[in-house]
Amino acid sequence: MNHHPVPPKNRRNAKAMRRAMTDAELKFWNAVRAHRLMGLSFRRQMPIAGYIVDFACPSHKIIVEIDGSGHTHDENARRDAVRDRALEHLGWTILRFANADALTDLENVCLHVITVAGLAVPPPPMMETHP
Repeated sequence: MNHHPVPPKNRRNAKAMRRAMTDAELKFWNAVRAHRLMGLSFRRQMPIAGYIVDFACPSHKIIVEIDGSGHTHDENARRDAVRDRALEHLGWTILRFANADALTDLENVCLHVITVAGLAVPPPPMMETHP
């Protein structure tokens, strides 16, 4: 993977954000750190192309954002859309989950991540039963 120079300010901001994770981010991080999620390697608060993403799996180019209600407001949503387009242009897939999903439905959040990564085994087709 090509590494881009990270401005010192972004590096400091990312480091500060790693120390101040929300409860939802911490719960997700505890589920995925140290290759706990199907062997995927995640980095937290990773600088990419001038942005700092919540979590990134560089080997599969997946970004996971755990967002609070502030991201639903018009200005934040517009800013997120611009950011997402820039990152998608670089080949990243962005997955956004609400804080509540990470806190109360972490299993399905993780299942969605491994499905996008191509690691989930699809369920077997349902068999028709005849009377």
